This record gives sequence, structure tokens and C-alpha cells, in this order.
Amino acid sequence: MELLSVAEMARADTLAVEAGVVSFALMRSAGEAVAEAAQALAPTGDIVVVAGRGNNGGDGFVAATDLAARGRKVSVMLLCKPDTLKGDAARAAQQWRGPVLSFSPVALGKPALIIDALFGAGLDRDVKGEPHAMIEAINASGAPVLAVDLPSGINGSTGEVMGVAVRAVRTVTFFRKKSGHLLLPGRLHCGDVSFADIGIPPSVLETIRPQTFENIPEWWRGHFPVPDAAGHKYGRGHVVVTSGGLAHTGAARLAARAALRGGAGLVTLASPRDALAVNAAALTAVMVREVETPVDFAAYLQDLRLNVCILGPGAGVGARTRDMVLTALSGPRAVVLDADALTSFAAEPQTLFKAIATQANGQAVLTPHEGEFARLFASLAGKDHALSKLERARLAAKESGAVVLIKGADTVVAAPDGRASIASNAPPWLATAGAGDVLSGMIGGLLAQHVPAFEAASIAVWMHGEAARHFGPGLIAEDLSEALPAVVSDLYRRFDVRL
Repeated sequence: MELLSVAEMARADTLAVEAGVVSFALMRSAGEAVAEAAQALAPTGDIVVVAGRGNNGGDGFVAATDLAARGRKVSVMLLCKPDTLKGDAARAAQQWRGPVLSFSPVALGKPALIIDALFGAGLDRDVKGEPHAMIEAINASGAPVLAVDLPSGINGSTGEVMGVAVRAVRTVTFFRKKSGHLLLPGRLHCGDVSFADIGIPPSVLETIRPQTFENIPEWWRGHFPVPDAAGHKYGRGHVVVTSGGLAHTGAARLAARAALRGGAGLVTLASPRDALAVNAAALTAVMVREVETPVDFAAYLQDLRLNVCILGPGAGVGARTRDMVLTALSGPRAVVLDADALTSFAAEPQTLFKAIATQANGQAVLTPHEGEFARLFASLAGKDHALSKLERARLAAKESGAVVLIKGADTVVAAPDGRASIASNAPPWLATAGAGDVLSGMIGGLLAQHVPAFEAASIAVWMHGEAARHFGPGLIAEDLSEALPAVVSDLYRRFDVRL
């Protein structure tokens, strides 16, 4: 579940050695895991290992030695002269008895499999010269590629392509995945990712204390809400969703229905007078209440049973939306802000952040897509070439004091305390109008059940992606809420929940 940065992985290696693990034993285990994966990918035919100067190249030499011992025809192409290798990589190269070919794209030929052991996760500068030409040749070869640790050319911490990167069909990494395995575009280069236990004791994580996690159910299982057989709807919270005017009501209704499907006991749509009839006609289980002005909203929120507010979907950009948001933040309730609620503060973000800082229970979630993020966090978005999505989310959460969720195929959720999750289960057809409104509602439904904000946002992101997977291609936003019961039922089975 833990995701490590390149620096954290290096620390894990160091701690393992300090605990008595022989460093070459780690390399040998890594190389053997690569050989096993190679054998499964290409049971017959020639194999070429493209090796670099460092430990990644050493892993490649071990894999080559193991595969040759199995009777496979293997050759190694080495970026440098063998006598310039150092440490464990040199030892691994000395044990290799097969051919070492010149580092030339022409020498690749047409093997059954290429093992990419060139750079691995530690690359921190653009690929140039001979390695650049070799990576291009690997990609053009038509041969399947097995990457060692991470496809060469991908930054292990950020997922960035450093000039050019290998496109692998499978990647074998070690001990724990890196952030770059999940962040785009890195994830698109990895193919199927598996990680091998190479002998690093899990206890090293107690020292490293990783703050980034893969957004999967096993990580947030302890926070997933399960109704109590003796419970009632009032115990599962009451969500209020604010609606836009007559011509802009659909987004709020999508959010409201999703909040109910997400587990909230009650949901009310707070509607301006001109949209009251259309909202009432379109809703059944979701209640409707006339709320015309921020003063009306403040009076309604005197009822402390209303424990979550969702604002922004279809709300309109301007002073009224700003005032409605500030009203919601003035009391002891969780608040989800999306779309127009975020853009309305683009010219004065500190006003929003100050209101969040004085919020009674500190449960605020901001859910921007990249465009909304750029408007609200202009100083961070301006550095987008220097900062990864993960780094930007963390900095934004710290600056705003809220949980920040940056949407996309690699949705990142970050908390002000530095914790972050990265999701990888969203199918392409989830990119459809209104899907973000549904996500806001799902987060609200989980907050209503007293799930903490960081976990509520992370759970909702995973369930959102999974609902889209359940439905399949052709999905529109209205389908997401209807797919949620199947997702929840699957989770109950997965968690062995007995009601």
C-alpha cells in the first residue's frame, strides 16, 4: 500500500544493510525476480538485456545469468565498459559468462524479449546521447519489454518522462512501488506492475514513515463505513447540496443523488426560488428546500443535524457563491467545495483559506480539476514543470488547510499533514460531463457518516473509478450513482462484512 519516493527507497536499502542484510543478496533476489518474469513473458526465443552503469544494470546481469542457467539464449548490451562498473554491479557482471555486445541500437536485432535494466527509478535528468538513441530503438523494435524497477527514462518520484522513456509491457519493482509507477505519464509506460520481495525487512517502514499510499481498499479498510443493524438514517448524517439557478440545476442533482447513494441518511437540495419547481419535479428521495440568499442559508444551517454541505456544482461564479461558501464554513460541519465554489475565490484565495482555518471541525475538501487548480492555486500551477501533481497537491493542502483532491486519471488526494494517496483505477470513459459532480456527492455522503476528510475523499475516488469500471464503456454521469450498490456489495464481500 505504501508508495516510496526514490530517496525513501534508497533509505530502505540502506536500513536493510544496516540490519544485516547483505547488499548483493538484495541484488541477486531482484535479478532472479526479473528472470522469473522474463521466463513467463517469453518462454522461448532470444533475450537481450540492456544494462546501465548502476545497480539497475547489476540486476540485469543477475537476470541474464539466471536465464542462461535455465538454458535460454541471452546477451547483454552494456552502456559502459565492464571494468568501470563498481560495487555489487561489478560483482554481478563478473559472474556473467555470456556475450556483452556493443551498446548500439543496431545490435538489438529482433529478440523475443528485451529486458530494460538501463536506468531504473533514480534518473533525475533528461536522457541524451547514446541512451536516448537506445531507448528509441527499444521502443521501435516491436519486441515486448520487461522493465527492471521502472521503465528507463521515467522519474521514479514524479512519473515524468525525462526526455524519452521505454514503453514496457511489464515492470518488476522491488519491496514497494514508487510514486512514479502510478503518476502519469509514468504509469502509461509501465505496463503491468508487480513487486518482488527481495529481502528488505518491512520494519524499515517504521523508520521511513512513508506518507504516500496507493489508493486501494486494503489501505482505507478501517475507515470504510458499515451501517449498524440498530442504526437509523439520522445516525448516518444529513447532507445539504446547494443548487444553481433555473438553467443550472443538473450538477447539484447529480451530487445530491450521489451523496444519498454514498451512504448519507438524508440529503436536501437547497434551491433558489426560480429553480424550486424543476428540482422538486426531478427528485424523489432527495428532499428540496427553498434557500434564496446566504441569509436564508445561514438560518437553515442553524439545524446542527445538517453535518455536511456541498457547494459549487452549477452554482455560478460570483459574490453569491462566495457568500454561500463562507456561510457553510462558519459552522461545525464538513464542507466539500467543487467547480464554481473554487473559481469564485480565484481572485481572493486567501479569503477562502482563512475561512477554512477558522472552520469549527477542520473537515474541508477541495476537488479541483487541473484548470480550477490553476485558478485557485496560481502560484503553484505556474511551477507545473518543476512540481509533480503529488507535490502540487501537498503544497496546496498545506496552504489552504483543506484536503485537496486534484482530479484526473491519476487522481491525487493530499491532506494538510502531508499524507497523500494516488489512484490508478479510473477507466478512460470516466472522463465525462458531470462525473466530478458525482464525486463531490460521494465524498459528502462519506463525510456525513463521520469518515475523516482525507479518507472520505480517497475512498470516494476509488469507488468512483470502480463504479465506472462496473458500468463499462458508454457511461454517463447519471450511471455512476446507479453502479454504486454493486461496488459497495463487492467491498462487503472483500472485507467479509456480515450485517
